[in-house]
Amino acid sequence: MKKYLAEMFGTMVLVLMGCGAAVSLGCTNADPETVVGTAFAFGLAVVAMAYTIGGISGCHINPAITLGCFLTGRMNSKDCGMYMLFQVIGAIIGSAVLFALTASSGVVGTGANDLQANGVDTIPAIGGLLAEIVFTCVFVLVVLGATSKTNGATNNFAGLAIGLSLVLVHLCCIRYTGTSVNPARSIGPALFQGGTALANLWIFIVGPFVGAALAACIWKVIEPEKN
Repeated sequence: MKKYLAEMFGTMVLVLMGCGAAVSLGCTNADPETVVGTAFAFGLAVVAMAYTIGGISGCHINPAITLGCFLTGRMNSKDCGMYMLFQVIGAIIGSAVLFALTASSGVVGTGANDLQANGVDTIPAIGGLLAEIVFTCVFVLVVLGATSKTNGATNNFAGLAIGLSLVLVHLCCIRYTGTSVNPARSIGPALFQGGTALANLWIFIVGPFVGAALAACIWKVIEPEKN
């Protein structure tokens, strides 16, 4: 049970700090500095949690990562399901705390993912879905490689590598979807924000799961042989 609670706490922190930074900075594509700040907030949250709960649960704090680990044989189906459940619960708690803070302060938004503005229109659903698939695939592949026991000494710096890769993914993907690559991170804020964020939530569930499955397939092909 401790590892499930660790996942819940870690995901709560990720959502509270990452989405909280997006709201506090007023993250928009028109202001590059807000994009950079938000990207680093998510990456730093992952690094912090990796060195806090990594030894307890592995610090997935992301159902897409959990799916990737399950498909590569690193965990059983029971743990996979329970990890995902507690990650979503943690995301909802983090979003509730953020919503309480913003509502009591007159600040608008919960940092929910949504299709971003593209001139006079918004990014089409297929564009957002492809972005989430591609960038989740890259992110989960980094996680699988950095934490692999067959990949040399890289797992000693896994937390740092994963956090920095999430920064990079945000810098590239915020323009399209605000960057999810994490179904739990999208579910929590969307529940409180509603509107199109809730209507388009399926993109931020399907896309990351498909991307994670692709990453697992790629890793199985390139994974070094066990000694």
